[in-house]
Amino acid sequence: MEEAMGVVKHVLLVKFKEGVSESEIDQLIKDYANLVNLIDPMESFHWGKDVSIENLHQGFTHIFESSFKSTEAVAEYIAHPAHVEYANLFLSHLEKVIVFDYKPTTVRV
Repeated sequence: MEEAMGVVKHVLLVKFKEGVSESEIDQLIKDYANLVNLIDPMESFHWGKDVSIENLHQGFTHIFESSFKSTEAVAEYIAHPAHVEYANLFLSHLEKVIVFDYKPTTVRV
């Protein structure tokens, strides 16, 4: 197995609080995506909704994934004032969240 050199994925699984409207969620997603323009270490942003037929989501409805060059870049992103301000707003709309950082690993068979 071959771990990606430096690359780190920062992943959030979230469930929004009851009563948070679709328009509020849409705006939160747009604001999250805009962090790529405000925080240099953040290289990319993707998101999606659960579409699994297995029903093992444990109530989590959305996933957010950002890419960084290193764990140090993730730390810089987390400490950045734009992230701190956004995170406080975002987290206030969530019922639950899991945050997971990993280095992608390729399996060669």
